[in-house]
Amino acid sequence: MNPSNQRTVLVTGCSSGIGYCVAKGLLARGYRVFATARRAEDIARLQAEGLETLLLDLNDSVSIQHAVTQLLSQTGGKLYGLFNNAAYGQPGAVEDLSRQALREQFETNLFGTHELTTLVLPVMRRQGEGRIIHNSSILGMVAMPMRGAYNASKFALEGLTDTLRIELQGTNIGVSLIEPGPIRSRFRANAFAMYKKHINPTNSPHQAHYQQAEARLQKQGDAAPFTLPPEAVLKRVIHALEAKQPQIRYYVTIPTYFLTTLKRLLPYRVMDWIIRRLPA
Repeated sequence: MNPSNQRTVLVTGCSSGIGYCVAKGLLARGYRVFATARRAEDIARLQAEGLETLLLDLNDSVSIQHAVTQLLSQTGGKLYGLFNNAAYGQPGAVEDLSRQALREQFETNLFGTHELTTLVLPVMRRQGEGRIIHNSSILGMVAMPMRGAYNASKFALEGLTDTLRIELQGTNIGVSLIEPGPIRSRFRANAFAMYKKHINPTNSPHQAHYQQAEARLQKQGDAAPFTLPPEAVLKRVIHALEAKQPQIRYYVTIPTYFLTTLKRLLPYRVMDWIIRRLPA
C-alpha cells in the first residue's frame, strides 16, 4: 500500500485473539490502524507494540462517542474501514439465562457494535467510500445448544447487517460479514468467566450438559476440531478491505462450510438431530 494514500482502519476488541492479530496484520500491511480495548493495561501493552490505540467499551455509549471523537480528531475526520470484532460468548441453556445475562450479551455483541457503526457511517458517506466488516460466527447462522445467548446476538447482527448492506447500495460503502468457526483465541476463557457469573447449574435440568461445557471451556489448547489460527480471519479482512467488490459473507473453517451446507439441504428435524450429536 502506498504510504501517501494510507488508509485508516478501526479495529475493536484487540486485547487478544482475532482483533489483536488483525490489528497487527493490517499495520504490517501499511494501514494506519487504531486498535481498541476496554482495559487500560491492554491499551498500554498495545501502545508499547507500536499501535495507535483508543480506549473503548462497547457497553458504554459515552466511551463509544469519546473514542470516535478522538479518532476523527487524529485522522482529520477520515476513516476508511471498521472491523467490528469485539464480542464474547455467554454459555448457558436458554431456560437458565436471566434477563440481565441476555441484556449484557446484546449490549456488547449488538447494541454497542450498532452504535459505533452508525457513528462512523456519516464519515464514510462524506468521503464517498468505506468498508464495514462485522465479525459474526457460524453460530449466527446455525443454532447450537448451550449457546443460546450468543446465537441470538449473532443472528440479530446478521439480520441488521444484511439490512444495512441493502440500504447502502450505491454509496460505495461495502458491508461484509465474516463467519468463523473455531478460532484459536481467549474466547473460551472469557466465556467461562461469564458462565461463572450468570449460570448456576446446581438445580438446572441441564446439569449433565454443564459438566461437559465446563470441561470444554477449561480445556487447554484447541478444544474443537478444525480450529484455525486468527490469521485465517485476517486474510478475509484484507480481502474485504481491498477487493473492488467485497464478498457479502466470508466463511472461515471447515465447520462453517459444512454446517451451512447441511442447513441449506436438510429438513429442520434432521438438522436438529445432527446438531444434538455434535461435541458439547
